[in-house]
Amino acid sequence: MPVCAQGHDSADDEFCDVCGLAFDGPAAAEAVAAQPEPEPEPKPCPVCGATLEARFCENCGADSLAVQTTEAPAAAEPVRAVQSWSVVVSADRAYFEKVKAEGGPDAEPIEFPPFCPERHFPLSGGQVTIGRRSQSRGILPDIDLTGPPEDIGVSRLHALLVAGPAGWSVVDMGSANGTYLNRAHTPLPANVPHPLEADDEIHLGAWTTLTIHPDA
Repeated sequence: MPVCAQGHDSADDEFCDVCGLAFDGPAAAEAVAAQPEPEPEPKPCPVCGATLEARFCENCGADSLAVQTTEAPAAAEPVRAVQSWSVVVSADRAYFEKVKAEGGPDAEPIEFPPFCPERHFPLSGGQVTIGRRSQSRGILPDIDLTGPPEDIGVSRLHALLVAGPAGWSVVDMGSANGTYLNRAHTPLPANVPHPLEADDEIHLGAWTTLTIHPDA
């Protein structure tokens, strides 16, 4: 079935049944020439997203052809979320008994506290100080073990937790009674970072234990 220049289906092959337009001749050519071309759909600027009226964006001045022919940069790798860690401070009866058994001139008068609720401290930033505050000396540790109850075996600035690419480390700050890890018999060397793993126990003073662990 023939189709006229206006797009109509016609049973007659000389004149259109719908509009009467001849299929051949100058009238048909004029009708075809008279049809307006469809308007091109507007395109957004590849840089700012504004509607392009020409090659150059009127909003940001970007050359749309240059931008489109430039190879797009590779997508950046997603940034991994840094896992958060916390410290739980508790009174450790087993560590206290170990301190008493190993003795020392100051061990005898120390008593284990009858009640000492656990305390939780989130770890954040690059450094976290541990000790007992002293307003007169301007010592305000992030993990303040002043109490009550107060473990007098903990120095004012006893230890430091340091964040690194591989996790957290503990540093003894030259404390009077030392810093012990996981019930070791010898204290950590002063001013030397020691890497920590999940559920490691840091022992301070006469009965204080800090357990470090990642948050769920």
